[in-house]
Amino acid sequence: MERDTDSDKPLLRRGFLAVRSRLTADDVRKAADALAGRALELPELAHARTVAAYVSVGSEPGTLALLDALRERNVRVLLPALLPDNDLDWGVYAGPDSLVRVRHGGKMALLEPAGERLGPEAVRQADAVLLPGLAVDTRGMRLGRGGGSYDRVLGRLERTGAEPALVVLLYDAEIVEHVPEEPHDRPVHAAVTPSGVHRFREP
Repeated sequence: MERDTDSDKPLLRRGFLAVRSRLTADDVRKAADALAGRALELPELAHARTVAAYVSVGSEPGTLALLDALRERNVRVLLPALLPDNDLDWGVYAGPDSLVRVRHGGKMALLEPAGERLGPEAVRQADAVLLPGLAVDTRGMRLGRGGGSYDRVLGRLERTGAEPALVVLLYDAEIVEHVPEEPHDRPVHAAVTPSGVHRFREP
C-alpha cells in the first residue's frame, strides 16, 4: 500500500489555514467559549493534576478561557516556550498577566510563560497534553503546522514511557476522513471541537 508523503501536507495546511483566516474575531471568541466547555467535560481533564497546554494565537481555536478554568480547578498548567532548535521548554501558567509575547525570527509571535523554565522533560509530568493542530482524521492522526515541535514532544513521551491523554483542539470542520501519515506521526486519543468530543482510542 502506497504511503502518503510529506509533500501532501503543505497543500492541506494552506487549505485549513485559509479557512481559519476568514474567521472573524467574534467567530473565534464564540468557538473558544464553546471549546472550553466541551474540554472541561473530559474525564481526562477532570482528574488531571497537571496539564500541558498552549496559548492560541491568531485564528487558532482559542485556549485562554480553558487555561483559566483549569487553573480555577487548581490544575497545574504547563505552557511551552519555543527553543532555537524548535523543541519546547515548559513553564507554569500563572494567569494572563504571566504571559509575554515572543517573536522567534520570522515566525508569528507566540505568547509564552514569563516565569522559570522547567526544561523539555517537564512535559512528562502531565496527565494530559493539549495539542494544537490543523486537522485530525478518523484514526486520530493529527496534521500539525509542520514545525516538528510537537512531534518531538510526542516522541519524548513515547521514549520515556509517559502515557498522558493526548487531545487536539480544533474547529468542527477540521475532523476529516484522512490526513497524510509519516513514520514519526503518533495518533491522539481524542479531539475537542466547539460542538463535541471525538474519541479515537482509549488513553
